[in-house]
Amino acid sequence: MCVTCGCSDDSETTMTNPQTGEKIEMKTHHHHPHSHTHEQQTSAPEEHTHTHTLADGTVVTHTHAHASEPPKTEAKVSEIHAKMHGNTIALEEAILGKNNLIAAQNRGWFKGRNILALNLVSSPGSGKTTLLTRTINDLKSKLTFSVIEGDQETINDAEKIRATGCNVVQINTGTGCHLEAAMIERGCEELNPPLNSIVMIENVGNLVCPALFDLGEKAKVAILSVTEGEDKPIKYPHMFRASQVMILTKIDLLPYVQFDVQRCLDYARRVNPKMQIFQVSASTGEGLNAWYDWLKSQSQQL
Repeated sequence: MCVTCGCSDDSETTMTNPQTGEKIEMKTHHHHPHSHTHEQQTSAPEEHTHTHTLADGTVVTHTHAHASEPPKTEAKVSEIHAKMHGNTIALEEAILGKNNLIAAQNRGWFKGRNILALNLVSSPGSGKTTLLTRTINDLKSKLTFSVIEGDQETINDAEKIRATGCNVVQINTGTGCHLEAAMIERGCEELNPPLNSIVMIENVGNLVCPALFDLGEKAKVAILSVTEGEDKPIKYPHMFRASQVMILTKIDLLPYVQFDVQRCLDYARRVNPKMQIFQVSASTGEGLNAWYDWLKSQSQQL
């Protein structure tokens, strides 16, 4: 569940292996930390029956109805509201704490197998899958790749990866807007990536929630296309601050779009001065060699 927007609440996450066609349900059930209301709740009235004997001997029975507790005052409601938000914070910390524990286990698992795991993050339509398929096709004779694809629905991207000959599983998050460490753990069990290889995790298209969730990766790689606004790094600073790499894609379209490259780079470095930046076109191949050299160096440093 996303502690920011509450997505994935009671949703069904599924994993599909395109090679075998097997589909596995990964049921997630969480209590939404914000699923409370501020309406005053009143208990059903309690009835109390008693009798009186009048002076002339007549027996009279009375039934009185009264609330079991007095109505909540505005101050009482505010107190309850505060307690609920306190519980929400505790629940959010518990959710992220559990995710981070599994992420740490994933990181140890990758390290023990000398596997470079990268978390590719971006908004929808940035060109993640196109860049990924081009990277795999260009480097598959030198590096071994496995891919975990994340989308809300369909296995379309997984089929594109499969066409490269690369081992891939598709995780569909349903209403969820991001991948979580437990999903990566399960995906790796299905993939069984070989020693001394690279696992590419293509996260769900979203520049907000994936910034919160560590998956056990070596680095987050933020992908931004020139068809988006150059101010994305300062509009979504948490994601770009959490990323070690930014790839500016679709630079072959620069003559046809209004996009200030230098301003974008300045914004990115303002948010994260240490971030490595590459400018590439997956269509023409321009700038890809620098990205490939970085991949090779990172895999050799494990």
